[in-house]
Amino acid sequence: MAGETKGYIHSLESFGSVDGPGVRYLIFLSGCTMRCQFCHNPDTWERTAGCVYTADELLSKALRFQEYWGEEGGITVSGGEPLLQMDFLIEFLQKAKAKGVHTTIDTSGSPFTRKEPFLGKFQELMKFTDLLLLDIKQMDEEKHCLLTGRTNQNILDMARYLSETGKPVWIRHVLVPGRSDFDEDLQKLYAFIQTLHNVERVEVLPYHTLGAYKWKELGYEYPLEGVEPPSGERIQNANRILHTGK
Repeated sequence: MAGETKGYIHSLESFGSVDGPGVRYLIFLSGCTMRCQFCHNPDTWERTAGCVYTADELLSKALRFQEYWGEEGGITVSGGEPLLQMDFLIEFLQKAKAKGVHTTIDTSGSPFTRKEPFLGKFQELMKFTDLLLLDIKQMDEEKHCLLTGRTNQNILDMARYLSETGKPVWIRHVLVPGRSDFDEDLQKLYAFIQTLHNVERVEVLPYHTLGAYKWKELGYEYPLEGVEPPSGERIQNANRILHTGK
């Protein structure tokens, strides 16, 4: 239909089990302004890369798998950074909710601001969003800038805003040796989480090197060359400090 908002979709995954409750249909939107050193999908950075869908086309594709989702499952929209395609995301999740679908957004929070027009659109989006998976990559701003190329101040403010509005959140932290596994920073993250009133779950995501080859294929120098995944001991340590229950 003429006038429908179109979204740029990097890829789709029919049966996700770790990006929200239950079995999820995963949608990875294109575009990201962060340049995380550990990114395993640098091919999602380009805003207009991938296939183009209308909201109706994408929802129709996802609903083919609805019988597998059960009572807890649904759709998770990830990226890239899904909040960069706000208009499309609002239309898509509104239509998904009209079909009774549980909706989750996996975001780094990097586009967040309390300024208009972003905030008004974000408030509209939250009407159709059941859960957010918010990635907090580093509490120390200087280390965060080194790790991602961006400040963390508006990301932390997004966490506060979601707490103020009571929107359910899972906090996720990627554990990267020598970058985001320092005990003092993990303790700061736990202290920050304790100030929030809407966090249902905290997850430690161990760094892996599975996406390193994509950097080379794209002609990028991989910034974590030689950095090994965290040991079981360090993963256990992070889970203990963050009180994840694992």
